[in-house]
Amino acid sequence: MMQAQRRKHLGAYFTPDAAAAALVRWAVRDPKDKLLDPSAGDGRFLVLHKHSMGVEADPVSAAQARARAHWAKVHEGDFFAWAESTSERFECAAGNPPFIRYQRFSGEIRVRALRLCERLGAAFSALTSSWAPFLVAAASLLRPGGRMAFVVPAEIGHAPYATPLVRFLLARFADVRVLAVREKIFPELSEDVWLLYASGFGESSDGLLFSTAESFSYADMPPSIGRFVSSADLRRWNYRLRPFLLSDATQQAYCEQLRRSSTFRLGDVARVGIGYVTGANEFFHLRPSRAAELNIPSEFLQPSVRNGRALPKRAVTPDTISQWIDRDEPCLLLRLPPDSKLPASVHRYLDSDPGREARDTYKCRMRNPWYSVPDVTVPHAFISYMSGSAPSFIANLADCVGTNSVHTVRMTTSINLDRLQETWSRPLTALSCELEGHPLGGGMLKIEPREAQRIALSLDISREGRTDDLLLKGIEILRDWRHCSA
Repeated sequence: MMQAQRRKHLGAYFTPDAAAAALVRWAVRDPKDKLLDPSAGDGRFLVLHKHSMGVEADPVSAAQARARAHWAKVHEGDFFAWAESTSERFECAAGNPPFIRYQRFSGEIRVRALRLCERLGAAFSALTSSWAPFLVAAASLLRPGGRMAFVVPAEIGHAPYATPLVRFLLARFADVRVLAVREKIFPELSEDVWLLYASGFGESSDGLLFSTAESFSYADMPPSIGRFVSSADLRRWNYRLRPFLLSDATQQAYCEQLRRSSTFRLGDVARVGIGYVTGANEFFHLRPSRAAELNIPSEFLQPSVRNGRALPKRAVTPDTISQWIDRDEPCLLLRLPPDSKLPASVHRYLDSDPGREARDTYKCRMRNPWYSVPDVTVPHAFISYMSGSAPSFIANLADCVGTNSVHTVRMTTSINLDRLQETWSRPLTALSCELEGHPLGGGMLKIEPREAQRIALSLDISREGRTDDLLLKGIEILRDWRHCSA
């Protein structure tokens, strides 16, 4: 059995047999149909059809696929290189493409994949994970009228990099269906997956059928009942499917709130960014007792929020810092100006064993002088980067700074922070956080700075009765779909 670390590196998580059988059963319409699995793994899709072909980069998995489906052709190597050169064409394709995030989806394979997809009409960004280019390249190998059925990460419903894929599918297939499954198909993974069905290759569609299911169960056909989401509706939500987990009434109530004159986006009144990056947090963040032991002057020490867990409920105050210091937490940033004359005690710390280790880290090597942490600013407020129930908006009343584990907020207008915090807790903003942020797995919600800028707020904090009830129901639904227990 493939070791966990190796599986993660390859993005290889083998599909439960029932899910594989359902996808192949739908994709194959005739015993003579030729089936492609672009990431064959151990062959569990290939074994379900006698006329099949697969491509697999991992030699161990490729050998398993050949043993399991001895009649199938299994090409060992990079799928994108094979797709560029092959003359093979298929009536159908099915599988579970590897889910490798953009940080590890790199090198020549990535360059080749993105180049091929752009040529095919899907220009992916640099933040694209591997599975999306796999689907575009696999579709290009279909015969006219061909079909494909794939396991896909639930990121198809919210990731910006999935937009070119959705647009490609609508432009190339007559019928596109997405089945969102709330309970995990892969119980051992934090990642949720949905099912994608597309047929009529060579034609186009003006929308897709979006269906939901509480859990997966085998069926010969995907659901025929669901919500038809038009291309116009998709454009309205920036090609994100996650908002369509909400009822029409909740969507309408939310959109009506957005159109009100009292509603604005956080980016209209503030700039949201990431905190500073030290490159060696353990070295640059000192406990008060350690700073005293080293005799570091207070002028070179700045109180800092190191992570979201350190944030209090409403505001970072001088009392908050006093509590950190009393608990001897590593809350003091060693903040050394690049052109300042440093005392002997600081030089001794910089030249210590931890200092020599720190200066060899990548971030420190890339700056001059290595010990001067850049982009350290005092924001007006902080927003938690990842959260369970909801992100927090915390006023900064103590001139604290923050690492890149929290977001920094600098106000660009004279709006009162107390009023902003008051509206932050309202249903409109809470639902907006769910819609603009994205599930990370394990019940967590992640909000990037660009997503935080789009969060909606309203200074009209009067209760709206039915409207608030609809928004609260929407919050409940989206938290349930990301498995939030808070």
